[in-house]
Amino acid sequence: MPAYLRHPRSFEHDTGGHPENAGRLRAIEERLDAEDWRGLEVLEAPAASVEQVLRVHTPRHLELIEAIADRGGGSIDLDTLMSERSYDAGLRAAGGAARAAELLLGEGERFAFCGLRPPGHHAERDRAMGFCLFNNVAIAVSHALAELGARRVMILDWDVHHGNGTQEVFYESDAVLFASIHQSPLYPGTGSAAETGAGAGEGFTVNLPVGPGAGPDEFLSLVQHVAIPLLDAFQPDLLAISAGYDAHRDDPLAECMLDDRAYADMAASLRDAAGRHGVGVLVCLEGGYAPRALAGSVDATIASFTDPGRAARRAPEEPAAGHRDRLEARWSLA
Repeated sequence: MPAYLRHPRSFEHDTGGHPENAGRLRAIEERLDAEDWRGLEVLEAPAASVEQVLRVHTPRHLELIEAIADRGGGSIDLDTLMSERSYDAGLRAAGGAARAAELLLGEGERFAFCGLRPPGHHAERDRAMGFCLFNNVAIAVSHALAELGARRVMILDWDVHHGNGTQEVFYESDAVLFASIHQSPLYPGTGSAAETGAGAGEGFTVNLPVGPGAGPDEFLSLVQHVAIPLLDAFQPDLLAISAGYDAHRDDPLAECMLDDRAYADMAASLRDAAGRHGVGVLVCLEGGYAPRALAGSVDATIASFTDPGRAARRAPEEPAAGHRDRLEARWSLA
């Protein structure tokens, strides 16, 4: 049965009036409850182990986050806040993602959604930033590679902000193909098309920046005509999605123009592609700061994965053409 990972600690990561607050999850869970949770099995997220966290982060980083929580919380930077329960919440967010990977690789499930906070994709090895404490998707992927028998994992990040932390963690790895669709220019200022990996990982980082005002056609074209052919060529054992919903037209922190249907179309396209390869799909919640739009978009994503009869519309090829040309030499995209 497809799973939804949650934990009460996610609501106790108290950020006050910050855009990344517990109201985001309340809106999501109220919407899913009204839809009878779309048939998902709701599971409690375990805490990540120290070993799981240290595959991605330095001991100094882990100790710092724990120490700030122990003294009651505080500001890491202008964007990233902590409260007394934030360390525990961060461990649950990372541990839930790792548990979802176990379900997908060890128990034969095909879809899991992690409705947990704080988000993670901006967290670097030794730095919390951009509302993120631990890099949840990177911890799950590293766990999959180290303990669950995965040889290759693809990460698609469709958050409107570039996943700089995830890129940093896997920049020199050829076991992880990291692809990111994001608005540029925008925080954190990384993610140019010229950033393609280093060493053994050269060519395994694929940045697909779009301009302000980009809408459903641009995003869906990049999913269908670049990300999915990359998946076909890479043949991963697991597909992980860093699912931010801040490219929605109602979101206050960016200027893209997606709607609920766009997320449904992207999800259905990836569902079908992953199904062809028999690989599970792990979705980790990232951004999205307009609660109603966030809840509708998450529900649309989940509905596409739980209802195989939902078809995605086809996007035009043209917006993705330049990106495809740049990748042809290494990946021979069909």
